[in-house]
Amino acid sequence: MRLEEYLQPEFVIGDLVSETKPEVLAELVAPLAAKIPGFDTKVALRVLLDRENLGTTGIGDGVAIPHGKMESLERIVIVVGRSLKGVNFDALDFKPCRVFFLVLAPEHVAGLHLRILAHISRLLSDESFRHAFMSAASDAALWTVRIDAA
Repeated sequence: MRLEEYLQPEFVIGDLVSETKPEVLAELVAPLAAKIPGFDTKVALRVLLDRENLGTTGIGDGVAIPHGKMESLERIVIVVGRSLKGVNFDALDFKPCRVFFLVLAPEHVAGLHLRILAHISRLLSDESFRHAFMSAASDAALWTVRIDAA
């Protein structure tokens, strides 16, 4: 599985400025609205916040994988973000999150959606990947880290 099938360079945010969970989610979905005609950020935010209310997607080790399903999407999309200062994302280990992989999927691709989440989880469990991700000097360097690891 290659993550670049679902992620574009424009969907890499190297320096998230948001300080709260809702702000981070809004910042992560913003590039989708700019690139996907008819993308509804309000619906996306509602879907993501509803998912967060079921249980945090902050999995620990500074990582969060917010995700959800939207009927209006035609394909899975991934947005990657990095917060240099960290954000309280209600992570399971109670530590700030710095690495964010947002996954939005159409309703009809449940199996693929789960495989992508598992792939991202395995990737982010690698401490050397997380270190390289946090050390990247630019959005372009983040894209390279992601491509090399994917």
